[in-house]
Amino acid sequence: MIRKLKVRKRIAMVAHDHKKKDLIDWAWYNRDVLSMHELLATGTTGKLLEEKLKQPVRKLMSGPLGGDQQIGSLIAEGKVDALIFFWDPMEAQPHDPDIKALLRLAVVWNLPFACDRATADFILTSPLMHAEYECILPDYENYIGRKV
Repeated sequence: MIRKLKVRKRIAMVAHDHKKKDLIDWAWYNRDVLSMHELLATGTTGKLLEEKLKQPVRKLMSGPLGGDQQIGSLIAEGKVDALIFFWDPMEAQPHDPDIKALLRLAVVWNLPFACDRATADFILTSPLMHAEYECILPDYENYIGRKV
């Protein structure tokens, strides 16, 4: 199965508390490119991005209150095209299972995602980010049709 991504991508952005400044700095540096795309983010991160970029950001709930799961749901529905998640590997998070589930869904649905600035730079500067793209989705028919 193929999912066609439009030129204007839907980019979900998430950052743990100790990584919010890094994400905001990265977004400011890339503001011209990000202005060509639709942004959505978890609670506080979305508010900070919107204030800094002067660009609308669809704000979901705070991550620990369900925002990570909301983004995961949008990924499963095919309503997110890329995920930028600056997570803090040095801090245990109270919602670690939600974070793991979110990253798992990005892989399940063949979604480009970055967990650090270097990878985010590679994704955002890829020529594929600025063109239509045919994303090949895994075939889960056997899994869906399995006998339980």
